Formats: sequence, structure tokens, C-alpha cells
Amino acid sequence: MSKAKQTKSKEFLKHLTLEPLSKDNWDKFVQLFGSKGACGNCWCMSFRLRKKDFEAGKEKNGNKKAMKKLVWADKPTGILGFYEDQPIAWCAFAPRENFVKIENSQVHKRIDDKPVWSIPCFFIAKSFRRRGVSVELLKAIIDYARKKIETIEAYPAIPT
Repeated sequence: MSKAKQTKSKEFLKHLTLEPLSKDNWDKFVQLFGSKGACGNCWCMSFRLRKKDFEAGKEKNGNKKAMKKLVWADKPTGILGFYEDQPIAWCAFAPRENFVKIENSQVHKRIDDKPVWSIPCFFIAKSFRRRGVSVELLKAIIDYARKKIETIEAYPAIPT
């Protein structure tokens, strides 16, 4: 990366703020995810529900309502990223047992019985991709985890 790009990237990241999803910023989450729920009416419920329930939730805002129910119950769901006051990024982050697909996965089996928090996905607004936002979200989660959580895990995948 050129020095000019590095300087521009650092300047951009100075304006990036992060906060857990809550009742107070729910409208910003909805704004970021838009009418399609980020991707195919997911509303970040894909890993949280069994496939049948997730597919059914794509109709009549079921997945959006399910996520809202978690937020209103003060359950940990993830972290929002803001550029100035504009929501631009999301990272799902919660106890592993909250992600049914991961808990039941044959590929991602638990290796012990210790409490684990999982990072199953990121969503970055299209116009803010390739600026280091996901790295900053991950750093913030690691900092948060150091204070409160013993183990975190993620499931990187090469995009197709």
C-alpha cells in the first residue's frame, strides 16, 4: 500500500466508532441492513436458527423480528461500526451456544467445554469495503474479549 493510501486509511479509521447493538441503535442497524436485511433477508439470523426456521423467517420480516427480540431481551448479538454517525459495518459476536448452526456443526465441533464466544460473520456497507473496517471491528472485539471473555473463535472462509 502506498504511503498516501496508508495516510488516507488512517485518517478514515480515526472517524470509525464501534458499539454493541442495542435498543438505542436498533434503527441504525436497520438502516445498515436495508430493505433486504443485509443479504437475502438474513438479518444476521442464518447462524442463529435451524435452516427451516431461518428460511421461514425470510417471509414477513420474521428474521428481522427474531433479531429485534434478541436485542430487546438485552442478549449479545454483535457490534456496529459507524463512520461519523453513519452505520457502515456489522460483526456478529455472541456466545457460541447462541449460534445453532455452529453448535450443531460436524466441521466446527467444540474442542472442550470452556465458554466460547463466536464471530460467524461480518457485513460492511459496499461503499466502505476495502478500507480496513473489518480489521478494526475484529480488533475491537478482541479488546472487548480480553476484559470479559476467555475464548473467542471465528470461522474464516475464502469468498467464492
